[in-house]
Amino acid sequence: MNATGNTTGNAPGKPTDEPAGSAIRGLMRRAGQAALATSLAPDDAWPYASLVLVALDHDASPLLLISELAEHTRNILADPRVTLLFDGTAGWQDPLAGPRASVLGRAERLDSPRLLARFVARHPGAEVYAGFKDFGLYRLAVARAHLVAGFGRIHWVEAGELLCDCAGAEALAEAEAGILAHMNQDHGEAVELIARHLLGRDGAGWRLVGVDPEGCDLRREAELARAGFAKPVGDAETARVELVRLTKQARRAAAAGAG
Repeated sequence: MNATGNTTGNAPGKPTDEPAGSAIRGLMRRAGQAALATSLAPDDAWPYASLVLVALDHDASPLLLISELAEHTRNILADPRVTLLFDGTAGWQDPLAGPRASVLGRAERLDSPRLLARFVARHPGAEVYAGFKDFGLYRLAVARAHLVAGFGRIHWVEAGELLCDCAGAEALAEAEAGILAHMNQDHGEAVELIARHLLGRDGAGWRLVGVDPEGCDLRREAELARAGFAKPVGDAETARVELVRLTKQARRAAAAGAG
């Protein structure tokens, strides 16, 4: 497994020496939506772009919950090759200097209660239609990705460089729902502290909506934020250690701000 220790949320930053694969993965993990490009069915193959909500599996494979009545789903059923554009340029004075990544792969429908729960946790509004017969969960089998992170930083990245190695983290996937319930029900104050004092996010009502080997995701109404772990986690205990560390760090920051 590998991990990033970033706890900065979505704010624009300066170019770094971070590997391209890790930079793309971070961009994807912070995103709540993406532009989906498919080939217009049945035979004219015009490019067709649409806006979709997106979540990620623990290894950063994108997840889509889409209706078979939608144009893009009909296109996928005819040709599963798609591209997702993740746009991280919000807040940049010059959007062309900001990061964005095109992730190419094949969309595959699957039946996974765990991944469906992960999607709905990230997008609570999806719970309304997640059980509809015409909706299905699709996972992108990533082939490669193209990063543009400002002028002069442009890279093609293969799937092996992009995806997180989750070998040994199966227990975390099984424990994730319980971790979220425990943190939100019993340690809501800690979640609020992390959001406010580590990620610089205002407002109350922040909830933990995802935990993966590299970090945790928070949501408040339409806002998403992410806190990275200093060490990779693979089960409930190692996740607890990192969440405690983040909470202590947030409390120190709160105390320093009050002093």
